[in-house]
Amino acid sequence: MSIRDYLMTDVDTTLCTAPLAAYCFMTGFIDVVSFSAIFVWCGFQTGNFAQLALALARLFEGPRQFRDSSFHLADQQALCSLLSFMAGSFFGRAGDRIGSHKRLWLVLGTFIQAILLMISAICLWKSGELSVADERDNPSWHNALSFVAVGFMSASLGVQGILGKRLNTQFGTTIVLTTIWVELTTDPNLFNIKRAVRSRDHRFLGAVALFIGAFVGRAILGKAGSPTALGVGVAIRVLIALSWLFVPAKKPASR
Repeated sequence: MSIRDYLMTDVDTTLCTAPLAAYCFMTGFIDVVSFSAIFVWCGFQTGNFAQLALALARLFEGPRQFRDSSFHLADQQALCSLLSFMAGSFFGRAGDRIGSHKRLWLVLGTFIQAILLMISAICLWKSGELSVADERDNPSWHNALSFVAVGFMSASLGVQGILGKRLNTQFGTTIVLTTIWVELTTDPNLFNIKRAVRSRDHRFLGAVALFIGAFVGRAILGKAGSPTALGVGVAIRVLIALSWLFVPAKKPASR
């Protein structure tokens, strides 16, 4: 089999546990970097969307002359993250043309995530801003470069989200765990510890991986700052991209 033919094979989605768990790890890793600095999630867009609703609601609070009509910095950053995440997801539709289960797209799509994250790391390094905010109403990222960084961090997770979604596994999008928590706690085999249950075990693994990612991300962030933390994230992204080369191919359907 030629290299081209190998890259154009479909991966076996039942054997993608390692790279998808690593995706979940990266969700926690990246989100903790942005949240520690500006209290905005680059992956959990439900919170950002609700935050924008609150910003709009402020326009109708209290007497007209005392209403807060300003667009707060935190709200601007939330909007930047939301729009960038959507742009990344939309760009990820390109994989549908190649084939969402094709090894080539999974490798290429993950490399694209690494490039987007690398741009974020460079922007934060150039911005020279602090990595951790002292108070919620005083985010540590303020300038234009940090906005660009937030945008590319969110876009990288947007691309990741559509790659995970198209594979249609128990890991879901590998980003939002709310649905996974509901499905995990309502799984009929939740307390069946005598045997492995894919639907339960993979969801639990995704949640644990995200937790560990957030823990590791914060540990690196606290010691070396956000540019270095994202630099480590870039390296992990590259390793995940390469790992798709070793996922077994989907076996042809028997006649």
